[in-house]
Amino acid sequence: MNKHSTTKPPVWYWVVSVLALLWNLMGVMNYLGTAFMKEAIKAEMTAAQVELMENTPAWVTAAFAIAVWFGAAGCIGLLLRKKWAKSVLGFSLIGVLVQTGYGFFMTNATEVYGKTEAVIIPLMVITIAILLVFFARLSERKTWIA
Repeated sequence: MNKHSTTKPPVWYWVVSVLALLWNLMGVMNYLGTAFMKEAIKAEMTAAQVELMENTPAWVTAAFAIAVWFGAAGCIGLLLRKKWAKSVLGFSLIGVLVQTGYGFFMTNATEVYGKTEAVIIPLMVITIAILLVFFARLSERKTWIA
């Protein structure tokens, strides 16, 4: 077997890849909503939440964009069985860590949003991003992607 040949992935590979893409597409929709429907979103927020959103630096918004767009692209790469999916998902993880790091350490998000939105959900996002990188690494080792 040469370096570029692949083996047929199991059914669960496809299930995980599709679910991961759907997860990341939800992130894309969240990003698009935040970027383009700010007034509609602000109408449903408290004054403290609006202030936190309006004071978010551009570099955090960029990290958010990298996290979701690279995550979706990486999952598409998994579905196409492309080796570059691993690197793209790695960049997505970096975006997730930058964005959530800002929320954890540089804001009062826990006070503004509560523990579920400010801690539990971001930790879940980090965990899934890490698992996707490990999934891509496993897929490469098993030669499901090339």
